[in-house]
Amino acid sequence: MSGNTGMEQLIPIVNKLQDAFAQLGVNMQLDLPQIAVVGGQSAGKSSVLENFVGRDFLPRGSGIVTRRPLILQLINSSIEYAEFLHCKGKKFTDFEEVRREIEAETDRVTGSNKGLSPIPINLRVYSPNVLNLTLIDLPGLTKVPVGDQPADIENQIRSMILQFIRKENCLCLAVTPANMDLANSDALKLVKEVDPAGIRTIGVITKLDLMDAGTDARDILENKLLPLRRGYIGVVNRSQKDIDGRKDIKTALAAERKFFLSHPAYRHMVDRQGTPYLQRVLNQQLTNHIRDTLPGLKDKIQKQLLALEKDVEQYKNFRPDDPAIKTKAMLQIIQQLQSDFERTIEGSGSAQINTMELSGGAKINRLFHERFPFEIVKMEFDEKELRREIAFAIRNTHGIRVGLFTPDMAFEVIVKKQISRLKEPSLKCIDQVVMELTNVVRTCTEKMARYPRLRELTESIINNFVRQREQLCKDQVILLNDCELAYMNTNHEDFIGFANLCSFKPSAQQSSENSNKTGRKLGNQVIRKGFMCIHNLGIMKGGSRDYWFVLTSESISWFKDDEEKEKKYMLPLDGLKLRDLEQSFMSRRHAFALFNPEGRNIYKDFKQLELSCETQDEVDSWKASFLRAGVYPEKAADQTNGDEVSFRIQLI
Repeated sequence: MSGNTGMEQLIPIVNKLQDAFAQLGVNMQLDLPQIAVVGGQSAGKSSVLENFVGRDFLPRGSGIVTRRPLILQLINSSIEYAEFLHCKGKKFTDFEEVRREIEAETDRVTGSNKGLSPIPINLRVYSPNVLNLTLIDLPGLTKVPVGDQPADIENQIRSMILQFIRKENCLCLAVTPANMDLANSDALKLVKEVDPAGIRTIGVITKLDLMDAGTDARDILENKLLPLRRGYIGVVNRSQKDIDGRKDIKTALAAERKFFLSHPAYRHMVDRQGTPYLQRVLNQQLTNHIRDTLPGLKDKIQKQLLALEKDVEQYKNFRPDDPAIKTKAMLQIIQQLQSDFERTIEGSGSAQINTMELSGGAKINRLFHERFPFEIVKMEFDEKELRREIAFAIRNTHGIRVGLFTPDMAFEVIVKKQISRLKEPSLKCIDQVVMELTNVVRTCTEKMARYPRLRELTESIINNFVRQREQLCKDQVILLNDCELAYMNTNHEDFIGFANLCSFKPSAQQSSENSNKTGRKLGNQVIRKGFMCIHNLGIMKGGSRDYWFVLTSESISWFKDDEEKEKKYMLPLDGLKLRDLEQSFMSRRHAFALFNPEGRNIYKDFKQLELSCETQDEVDSWKASFLRAGVYPEKAADQTNGDEVSFRIQLI
């Protein structure tokens, strides 16, 4: 019956492999050659399969009837009966009972509420009327859930079908009814996603007898419209009336051949159409496909066999209490911890990236580059108190004498007191970094949850080491602070009273060169982007609104959204300062304001621009960004005018 009689035994061999893997319940990652039947609901898939067997054995009804993949293995035999893999040894001779068993087995796994499951049902049919062939009947494609079907039924079916047809060794039988436009075929559309060249797709056109009068599918069957490498085959199935009337399949096959012989559009290709021809083609195509893929299949099986034999040999002499095995397992866990810790700090990529907040190395980076500079600038001093301290220091240094010049000792006393204030934010920064490192360690050891004692000891050892380094780091920072306190380099070019005695250039030119040398010309570079809310828009505009802000080294602009197409305003930063605003009892947002210390309007008729963020963390981050742009926080002490000498100290 087949054109490949000598290779016929290949299909039963692959069937045995499928049964073996299904019984083991182990994913062997082996891509076996097979044919998957894909089509929309009521496309005629079930009728095609029943015509192959010559028996009515598939469930029928409205909605989704096929809710689990059915692996149908057809085997040519002198005796006709069916076997299920889950009912090993039981032979079904009544095919009505086969239908009931398929329905019962489907409900056993998926329930009776139209649920789906990718676990296949294996059915083997022995019959003298079939050729050796293996097909996978998949659920019909649908778009709209009916009755108690889940809302995402389309995605569930699509995912299940793709699970089978995306395998390179799977041939796709795309079933499309002839009374719909081929360009709108759901089956061909889905198959082309995984087989765009149509190399492993076989087209089946059903319902040719239901086409409108004067139309035919000749161009499709001649492979001229949307051509496939393996071509199209037309079939005529029984109508629902024939099925309800128990029309014999043999009679239906005879009527199918009569249809092709009598139709003028198909008469010349009658030997290449119909269910018997489709069965022969599939048998030949599957046999050839198995033959082509057999060398690679054999190689994969041998590799997996060798790997399994190696594992078996290793476990033959396995002793759970073997210290070597325990040590090896523990070292692997520790190495994984080391790798996770390094990726978290270095940011080299991980599958468990936090998408909700900064953590690990990113948070430490923020502590150094945003929080620490902001903490230093945030240090406020009372200028009146400072002037009073300077006056007392000068008088106490002179003693009973009346001084003519400001003594150096008074200068050093005041400056050292200010330098010593840098110690606290530096040590605070170290504490914050250590806290984040502790959090990283706790996160990375979550994989040790199965071994609580090992996890506890590991965290303890790492945290103790971090604490030791923390103390060394603090000692180094204190030492550096003491070094700065020990010597004042007033001859440095950053010092306000510095004079280059070796240069004879005019003072204005020298000052310009010094500023060019020490100043950072940032240009108008972008420092930060993000959403903030403006609160003082006015009652007519709703009081407050979120905008997309772009902060540069010279200005801050805001746009309607993050596409930055519609700019609302641009505010120069020159002369502006920051101040905190009290949190409103009506809002949980954290607010701050930009203002001009001289009391000028900075935005329309407003003397300050009130901004807010959802968290204090975001506010602090924006403040640190404004700091980089040269916008400093407001000092708490009032600025006073007087004839007293003011000091400006820049630390190196």
